[in-house]
Amino acid sequence: MSAPRRPTDPSGLERYYVLTGGRSGPGGAASSLDVATLIVSRAAPVPGMQHEHEEILRRCRQPLSVAELGAHLGLPFNILAVLLADLLEADRVEARHPVPAQGAGRGPDLALLEEVLSGLQRL
Repeated sequence: MSAPRRPTDPSGLERYYVLTGGRSGPGGAASSLDVATLIVSRAAPVPGMQHEHEEILRRCRQPLSVAELGAHLGLPFNILAVLLADLLEADRVEARHPVPAQGAGRGPDLALLEEVLSGLQRL
């Protein structure tokens, strides 16, 4: 007689629970992360590090947005944010927040567009 089979979790929620140690959201500096925030490694992976942390450090040798990183790793934003919080707290990654556009909502800067047009006409 075989042992009873344990049902599998098709949603992946068990895996996410294990990855984050049961945490559901980031805290501290990571609470201001958004999908456009760029992440850059500040350290190399070390032996014994969680696989996902290692992968984040490897992929972020060059700046990579949180959205791109989540797509590469196949992780939802809130799970990735928890993992990034761990790395930010350990000073292993740097978060570069997007620079807000000057006068957002007013449309493009007319002077800049005229300079671009002038440069294109000179080509």
